[in-house]
Amino acid sequence: MKEEVAIPKVLLYSFNDLSIRGEETMAKYLVIVESPAKVKTVKKFLGAQYEVAASNGHVRDLPKSQLGIDVEHNYEPKYITIRGKGEILANLRKEVKKAEKVYLATDPDREGEAISWHLLHTLKLEGKKVYRITFNEITKNAVRESLKNAREIDMDLVDAQQARRMLDRMVGYRISPLLWAKIKRGLSAGRVQSVALRIICDREEEIGAFIPEEYWSLDVELAVKGEKKPLRAKYYGTAEGKKTIASKEEMDAVLRELEQAQYRVEEVKKGERVKKAPLPFTTSTLQQEASKTLNFSTQKTMRLAQQLYEGIDIKGSGTVGVISYLRTDSTRVSEEAARLAGTYITEHYGEAYAAASANEKKNGQKIQDAHEAIRPTDISRTPYSLKESLSRDQFRLYQLIWKRFTASQMAPARYETTSVRIGAGRHCFTVSASRVAFDGFMSVYVADDGEKQDNNVLVRGIDENSVLSFRAFEPCQHFTQPPAHYTEASLVRALEELGIGRPSTYAPTITTILARRYVTKENRNLYVTELGEVVNNMMKSAFPSIVDVRFTANLEALLDKVEEGSVNWKTVVSNFYPDLDEAVVTAEKELAQVKIADEESDEICEHCGRRMVIKYGPHGRFLACPGFPECRNTMPYFEKIGIACPRCGRDIVLKKTKKGRKYYGCINNPECDFMVWQKPSPVKCDKCGSLTLEKGSKLVCIDEACGNIMQKQNNCEILQNS
Repeated sequence: MKEEVAIPKVLLYSFNDLSIRGEETMAKYLVIVESPAKVKTVKKFLGAQYEVAASNGHVRDLPKSQLGIDVEHNYEPKYITIRGKGEILANLRKEVKKAEKVYLATDPDREGEAISWHLLHTLKLEGKKVYRITFNEITKNAVRESLKNAREIDMDLVDAQQARRMLDRMVGYRISPLLWAKIKRGLSAGRVQSVALRIICDREEEIGAFIPEEYWSLDVELAVKGEKKPLRAKYYGTAEGKKTIASKEEMDAVLRELEQAQYRVEEVKKGERVKKAPLPFTTSTLQQEASKTLNFSTQKTMRLAQQLYEGIDIKGSGTVGVISYLRTDSTRVSEEAARLAGTYITEHYGEAYAAASANEKKNGQKIQDAHEAIRPTDISRTPYSLKESLSRDQFRLYQLIWKRFTASQMAPARYETTSVRIGAGRHCFTVSASRVAFDGFMSVYVADDGEKQDNNVLVRGIDENSVLSFRAFEPCQHFTQPPAHYTEASLVRALEELGIGRPSTYAPTITTILARRYVTKENRNLYVTELGEVVNNMMKSAFPSIVDVRFTANLEALLDKVEEGSVNWKTVVSNFYPDLDEAVVTAEKELAQVKIADEESDEICEHCGRRMVIKYGPHGRFLACPGFPECRNTMPYFEKIGIACPRCGRDIVLKKTKKGRKYYGCINNPECDFMVWQKPSPVKCDKCGSLTLEKGSKLVCIDEACGNIMQKQNNCEILQNS
């Protein structure tokens, strides 16, 4: 049942009645925004009769010391004033008493709507003239226009935020204590973060089990009669179709067949390819592109974007927000912004460069279409015109946003393409090239989208009558590569594609799993730590639905329906909690049967002679004397795997890098520098007798010259696979 909240019906006043044209008036209007950084800017836009104050984000929340949800009485949340907000609320109450009207101007999203609702109750605004206003950008026109469209608080948005907050609280407060009991204190579980951790762990397992497969490529260099430059063509296959060369033996067979072949041009095709302009940025695509091109973390990108949105002090203009709202999954652009962009592009680049129609993403995903894409608030405010007003990183991010938006409103690029098919006996080769005929949007913006660039330069005038002669072959051996480790950018893309989380959650989710040391970052790549593996395995075992990607995505879709007003928020919460509670109770019983004790090691304390025990610390396991506090001796812990180092004969042990990534190395380091990323196997290579490494269900010889791959069997019998 939907909670009924006494919200006064808003009486919409005309723009003239709001007295923002500068007439003298005794009326006092209070506008409450979220961030103190907006106060000065918004006040400047509205004039002296308006007082602007900030709530500094949320003012009420669930208590930290308890679940804060009355599960026995219709799942009522128990909100309390956030510690430290007393003085802020006291000042706001003073301003409210002096105000004739109050405008709640928190951010234009679920979170902002909920903050306005909490302010309504905390400041006891019932019975007063209260208005909810939103603006997608902090500019004079946008702020003043919002006053024309004052409305009531949207309880569907509030309920959607309440439901998300309560579900997150349930998962965190019920499961985290189990992680403390099973592993160590200070850990946490989360509705989104635990799924993100599983996605990374699954990728690591996939990489660990990957077996490279051999394949070959074959290029041929041909001379064209009458031309100085040679022609390089790639092997395609035979008349029957495309063929993959899988081994050296197959390559040798193809080369033998081509020894006496005559090369001839069979077909020349000319055409045109159109490359569409990119869409303007959403939160997700901005985070991805900033990570790839600027090497910004998701957290840094959002922090800088927030600064650009809230306002930059520009010489001659004062403080102005230079980009639109930064939390959005919509690619829509307002008609006014598109019109101004078209005018700017026509004036500065020419009429041919202006897009004929709007460039907008069409898909079936739920998006917050009340928002626009992330764009500059004024396209004529070029990056270089603001360079002196921005920090280096602010400038780089603004330049990225400005170029992407401008490009999105421009005409597509056009390429002239040529493809040639060359016959050689029963085999055929192909060569293709393209030339930019019209650069279109690429005159402003070229994304690193992974598209392969065609560097081949075709000789002019090649046709079916061209005479070709053989010069040289270039065969090359390749091996398939494992899936790439996740980066922050690719993880954000995966979360978005799978429907996990929403624009506002991507950066905090990644920040949390890094802060908890479940995941470490090296050279942009994300690696699971030993601690992350332990937590993920426990979550999969005890709470499979919580870390199930499909379940979480379906829950996100259900929460979107709450926002639409088609599903009651307490129905979602009441259906979710009993299953979670049952899983927690079951896990508590199972954990109670496990004796949680320190594991003894083979190491003897050099101070007191006791057998050292294995403990967990912030950076993983270590050895500690059980005689603490009388004996405080500690030592690094290295887990022996029962296999001798192939170089010096000492033990191979499990180690970790400084950032927590696992590897296997000699215990005699630094005297012996042997190390491998995969776990060594006790089974020797049946071809050369060398050490083998475990890769999923396979054993791979460590000697690359041998390259033997064997099948790992449960009964330890080895069958040769290749």
